[in-house]
Amino acid sequence: MEHREIAVGLDIGTTKIVAMIGLKNEYGKVEIVGIGKSKSLGVHRGVVNNITQTIQSIQQAIQEAEADSGLQISDVVVGIAGQHIRSLQHSDYITRPKPEDVIDADDIHSLCNQVHKLVMLPGEEIIHVLPQEFKVDGQAEIKEPIGMYGGRLEANFHVVVGQVSSIRNIGRCVKSAGLELSAVTLEPLASANAVLSQEEKEAGVALIDIGGGTTDLAIFKDGLIRHTAVIPFGGNVITEDIKEGCSIIEKQAELLKIKFGSAWPGENKDNEIVSIPGLRGREPKEITLKNLSKIIHARVVEIIEQVYLEIKNYGHEEQKKKLIAGMVLTGGGAQLKHLKQLAEYITGMDTRIGYPNEHLAGSNDSETTSPVYATAVGLVMNSLEHGEKKFQEEAVLKSKEEREKEEEELQKDFEQKVAEEDDLKQDEEAPKRPPRKSIFDRWAEKFKDFLDNAE
Repeated sequence: MEHREIAVGLDIGTTKIVAMIGLKNEYGKVEIVGIGKSKSLGVHRGVVNNITQTIQSIQQAIQEAEADSGLQISDVVVGIAGQHIRSLQHSDYITRPKPEDVIDADDIHSLCNQVHKLVMLPGEEIIHVLPQEFKVDGQAEIKEPIGMYGGRLEANFHVVVGQVSSIRNIGRCVKSAGLELSAVTLEPLASANAVLSQEEKEAGVALIDIGGGTTDLAIFKDGLIRHTAVIPFGGNVITEDIKEGCSIIEKQAELLKIKFGSAWPGENKDNEIVSIPGLRGREPKEITLKNLSKIIHARVVEIIEQVYLEIKNYGHEEQKKKLIAGMVLTGGGAQLKHLKQLAEYITGMDTRIGYPNEHLAGSNDSETTSPVYATAVGLVMNSLEHGEKKFQEEAVLKSKEEREKEEEELQKDFEQKVAEEDDLKQDEEAPKRPPRKSIFDRWAEKFKDFLDNAE
C-alpha cells in the first residue's frame, strides 16, 4: 500500500474547538473523514486563560472526531492566534564554504536556522521563518535557489513572533489532553492555504479570517506571504454590543445576530420587528431589525477599518504592492449578511467570501466547506504536508545511512584485502630458513663423529 497517512488539525478558537481528521486521496485532494466540535470555554481572544476547561473542550472535540471517523488520534497540528502575534521583515545571509558545489536544501535550512537564532524581546519566541526572495552572489529576485552555483546566499524573511507563555500554554493543553503536538501554525496562514487559489496569491490578495475573538489577516503577493496581523476584535464583540444595546442575554444576542443580523442597515424596513421572550415570566422584548443592523454595522465598520489600516501599512497603495485580487473574507464572522458589500464599500477592493473547498475532494459534505471550518481544513492540509516532509526526510536519512553503511563495509573489505596482501608479501619476503633437524638425526651425527674420532 502507498504511504497514506491521516492528518489531524486542531483549531483552538475563542468560541469553538474543532478537531478535523483528513487524508489525501489518490488524486492529491484532501478528504475529510472525521470532524469533532466542542464549545470553547477557556479561551479569550485567541489566548488560553483557563487550562482545565480548555483541556476538557479539546478532549470532547477529539472524542467526537474519533467516533465520527473510527480512527485513533495521536498527534495534531495546532493553530495559534491572539493579539500577542506580530510579524517583522528581516534579511540574512550565509557564506558557503564550497561555492563550487550547487546550493541544496541544507544551505537553505542553515540560513533559516540562523534567523531562528535572532534575539527577540524578553518573553517572545519565533513561530515561523518564511523565506521570500533569495539573492545568490548579488543576483536578486530568485525564488528557488536550489541547484544554482554561488558563494553567498542571501534572503529576505517574513518572521512571525509570538509570546512564549501563550505558545507553551497551548502545548500544555494539547499534551494534557493525551496528544502529541507535531507543529504549531499561525492560523491566518492555515486559513489562507485552505481558501486561496495559487492565482490569487500571485495577483495579490488579503485574507481576512473573522473569528469569534480575533480577526486574522494574511497578505500574499507574487505567491509569497508578505504580511500577517491579528486584530483583537471578532464576532463576540458584535454579540456583546447587541447584548448591551438591546438589554438581552448573550445566548439570545448570538441567535439574533445569526438569524436576523445584517451589516447594512438600509436593507431593513422600519416596521420589521422581532420579539424576544422575557426572562422568568417578564414581558417579551420587541426589537426593530433596523436598530439591530445599526448596532452590528457600527462594530463591523470598526473591524473592517482596522483591517484596511493593516493593508495600508503593508503598502497596498503603492503600484508594485497593489492587491489585484482584493480581499477574501472567511471564518464564522464572514457569514454575516451584506458583509461583503460593506467591505467593498469601505475599502474599494474586490471582495469574495472564501470557502475552504479549494483543495478538498468533491465527496466532502457541505458542512466541511463552510467558512467556519476554514482554519481547521488549513491545519489538516498543513499536517499532511508536515507528515510528507517528515516521510521524505526520513527516506533521505535512511538512504544516507544506508549509503554510509555501504561505504563503511566497502572500506572494511578494502582494509581487510590490503591487510591480507601485506601478510602474503611478508611471508614471501621472509628469508627461507633451513629445515630443522630432528633429535634422532642429531644423535646419529654425534655418534658418527664419535666413531670417527675413536678411529
